[in-house]
Amino acid sequence: MKPGKTYKYRVCNVGLKSSLNFRFQGHTMKLVEMEGSHTVQNDYQSLDVHVGQCFSVLVTANQESKDYYMVASTRFIKNVLVGKGIVRYTDGKGPASPEIPEAPVGWAWSLNQFRTFRWNLTASAARPNPQGSYHYGSINITRTIKLVNSASKVDGKLRYAINGVSHVDPETPLKLAEYFGIADKVFKYDTISDEGLAEGATTVTVAPNVVNATFRDFIEIIFENHEKSLQSWHLDGYSFFAVAIEPGRWSPEKRANYNLLDAVSRHTIQVFPKSWAAILLTF
Repeated sequence: MKPGKTYKYRVCNVGLKSSLNFRFQGHTMKLVEMEGSHTVQNDYQSLDVHVGQCFSVLVTANQESKDYYMVASTRFIKNVLVGKGIVRYTDGKGPASPEIPEAPVGWAWSLNQFRTFRWNLTASAARPNPQGSYHYGSINITRTIKLVNSASKVDGKLRYAINGVSHVDPETPLKLAEYFGIADKVFKYDTISDEGLAEGATTVTVAPNVVNATFRDFIEIIFENHEKSLQSWHLDGYSFFAVAIEPGRWSPEKRANYNLLDAVSRHTIQVFPKSWAAILLTF
């Protein structure tokens, strides 16, 4: 990096399971974008990047001219894996310090960082515009779907399920079955309940898991994670407003804690252990 210049770095977690903490030795990062949305430009010493998430940060070369480490380390697992890279000033006069900046500990820190992410309402004209309204927080919710993840063994194999159903693809692709009018012979719509998993239910059914939604409905989706590990949820082809993440179980009263003003429009959200997350979107 040239001294005095500012550089944009895009940081993505393209792994399958582990969350990462990313940091620049001796430098702060100014967050400017998250999964296609401009954010309020806060400064961070480090950022937790969960599976499927991407951030853009600005880093200014305003420190002593030498080498510095970029560090990415796994989070929330016993055996921490660390990856390092070198950022070199063009007129650098020495190696990077061997003292690597430490990552934060625990997921409460990560939850609090999520709460600092805000949509930049003064940048970019084009935005998601559900049901013709700019103020997503004032749109009436037409449907609430609670999705509870679980894990259980079926025929000796570990299966992961949503509301008690572990998805398998049928022999006939879903869209072809619909196109040729044979969907009822291939799969069933709404095999899971909108209310989530019944308390104490442990049985897992292996079947196509297809939820039917009405076009342009404004939907609230609640992700509840009863497991001990963090889960990352991605909605392919859509963006949503990530309005809340909190520990415990969700209830309608929790809506009072939603960010209905400037939640970031994104496509991936993390759900911490024994916690829930809420998103709002239009299909």
